[in-house]
Amino acid sequence: MREISVDKVRETVKNLFIEANYFLPEDISSLMRCAADKETSSGCAYALKCCLENEVAAKELNVPICQDTGMAVVFMEIGQDVHFTGGLLRDAVNKGVSEAYIEGFMRCSVVGDPLERKNTGDNTPAILYTEIVEGDSVKITAAPKGFGSENMSALKMFNPSATDDDIVNFIVDSVKKAGSKPCPPVVIGIGIGGDFEYSALLAKKALIRNSNIRNPKKRYADLEARILAEVNKTGIGAQGFGGDVTALAVNIEEYPTHIAGLPVALNMGCHVTRHKSVNI
Repeated sequence: MREISVDKVRETVKNLFIEANYFLPEDISSLMRCAADKETSSGCAYALKCCLENEVAAKELNVPICQDTGMAVVFMEIGQDVHFTGGLLRDAVNKGVSEAYIEGFMRCSVVGDPLERKNTGDNTPAILYTEIVEGDSVKITAAPKGFGSENMSALKMFNPSATDDDIVNFIVDSVKKAGSKPCPPVVIGIGIGGDFEYSALLAKKALIRNSNIRNPKKRYADLEARILAEVNKTGIGAQGFGGDVTALAVNIEEYPTHIAGLPVALNMGCHVTRHKSVNI
């Protein structure tokens, strides 16, 4: 049994959210540069150029890459041979988020009650997902999620008889309805299977996967490529100006499901789909 102080978790969470909000993941940065190189629309090419300049400015000035520094989503893969000491894990996560957003001068966007709408002042509480895995280490992923893209999420409970065409059409139609609202070019996370809520979690987890890595199952990898091509045919383009690149990547995560259903969820990330992971 390995003991890990929750204070170590707090410090790690704090650093991860500052880094995630200040520096774009290399896979997303690379895809943005590729998009700028191949975009034929002058308006979208200029928009992509501005986005890339913004990325450089954030690094040079040491400021967040986007004014919407997101709701704090935390994924933790906890080795079953780990014992946390010194307090409650959730409290440590929220303390780390609080310190990150206050000390990192990041916008606090969380309201304590969804109807009363009073800001909590430190971007807490975080949304925390935990999974027990083998080993004696902990993988922590910080995924700040802005709501321009989050608000464009969609979920459909298909009949089991639904075809790949039905799934593709659902995703493409959802992207068309979203238009410029999620700040394209987007990363499209898709969850297929599980049940109602788990398909949505799969879609969100898909967004923290390296966007250069395809699903290991050929059918899903082919579906990722097909959806990406169809979405880019919509012509929405960067920031909605009408161009070649509406999506940077499509990531699909799947899970077994019930014989009577086929849940499909869509979660979009904007052109700054932020995430940062570390093992402790």
